[in-house]
Amino acid sequence: MRDHLSRSSSKAPAAALSNARSQPEGRPLRAAEGSSIAAVAQQAGVSVATVSRVLNGHENVRPATRDRVLAAIDASGYRVNELARNLRTAESRLLLTMVPDFGNPFYAEIVRGIDSVARQHGYFMLLCDTGADPGRERSYFDLLRRRRADGAICLDPATIQQALGDASGALPWVACCEFDPAVGVPYVGIDNYRAAGDAVRHLLARGHRCIGLINSDVDYLYARQRQQGYLDALTEAGIMPDARWRMNLNSLDYEAGASAAVTLIQQPGAPSAIFAVSDTLAIGVIHGLRSVGKRVPDDVAVVGFDDISLAAQIDPPLTTVAQPMRELGETAARLLLQRLANPLANVPGVLLPHRLVIRGSA
Repeated sequence: MRDHLSRSSSKAPAAALSNARSQPEGRPLRAAEGSSIAAVAQQAGVSVATVSRVLNGHENVRPATRDRVLAAIDASGYRVNELARNLRTAESRLLLTMVPDFGNPFYAEIVRGIDSVARQHGYFMLLCDTGADPGRERSYFDLLRRRRADGAICLDPATIQQALGDASGALPWVACCEFDPAVGVPYVGIDNYRAAGDAVRHLLARGHRCIGLINSDVDYLYARQRQQGYLDALTEAGIMPDARWRMNLNSLDYEAGASAAVTLIQQPGAPSAIFAVSDTLAIGVIHGLRSVGKRVPDDVAVVGFDDISLAAQIDPPLTTVAQPMRELGETAARLLLQRLANPLANVPGVLLPHRLVIRGSA
C-alpha cells in the first residue's frame, strides 16, 4: 500500500501567494505547471467550467464525465496550483486514512475503495500507519484540528476511538470496520456477531462438535463480537464451549496462526475444526496443521474470515466469511464526504452484508 498524496512543487511561493490573492472568486484555476485547464477541457470534450467542477469536487458531474476529465488531467500533466486554491477555500483537499497494521492484506482493498471515491471528488488520500497506538493516532487528529487535512477515516481499534472520542467528537471523521456507536461518529462495518455464528453453524452442519477458535486481541471490538457469535452458536447447538479450544493472539500474521494451530491440536481433546477470525491467521493454521502431519479438511477443517485474494489460491482453498472490503472503503469515504458537505447533518451508521464462501478447507 502506498499513500496517494500528490503535491505540486512551487518554484516561486511568493508569486503563487500573490496570484492566489488577486485571482477573482469563481475564475477557472490555472495550472502551476504543464498543460492549461483549457487544454484539459478540449481533450476531454467538455467545458472549462466542467473541469473546474471536477477539480473542486462538485457533485453535479456525471461519473462518466468525471472519469473522462480525470483521464485528460493525467494524460496532459495538468497540475492545480494547490496553494492558490487552498488560500481561497480554506480546504486542504486531503483525507487521512488511519490503518493499524500495514502488513494485513485485508486493509489493502478497503484503502483502494477509499482512494477511488476520494479521487472522484477531487480529494487526495494520505495513508497513516498508526500501529494501533493512541499517541500516533492523536497526532493525526491534530492535523484535522490545525486544518492540515479536511477529514479522516479511522480503522483503529474501538478502544482507541473511545479514548479519543471526547477530544475528537467535533472533528470530521468516520469509523470503518471498527466502531462504537456511542462515540457518536458515522461508521461502516458488518455484523461480526452474526457472521461468526454463520461460520460456526457451517462447521456444525458438517458434523463437527469440537470447534476451536483462534481469535485476535480482545481490544478489538470485532474480536469480541466474533467470539460471542462463536460461543452462542455452540451453545444454541447444545454444546458447552470448552475454554481449552480458544486462543487469543496479539498478532494476525501467518506465523501466529501456525503456532497457535500447533498448540491447539496437540492438546488432549483437540478440536476437529478451527475457526480463525482472519484469513491470514487461517492460512497460517493450515500450514501449522500440515507441519504436524494433519490434513485439511480430512483431519481438521478450517474456516477463515475476510476473503482476501490469497484465500482462494492456497491448497486447499479456504472456506471463509467474505467481507465487502472495497465497498467498506467506498462507503466510508462517502459518509465522510457527506459530513464535510454538511457538518450539522445526521450521517447514519451503515452495516453491509457478509457472505459465507464455501471452498475446500471445510
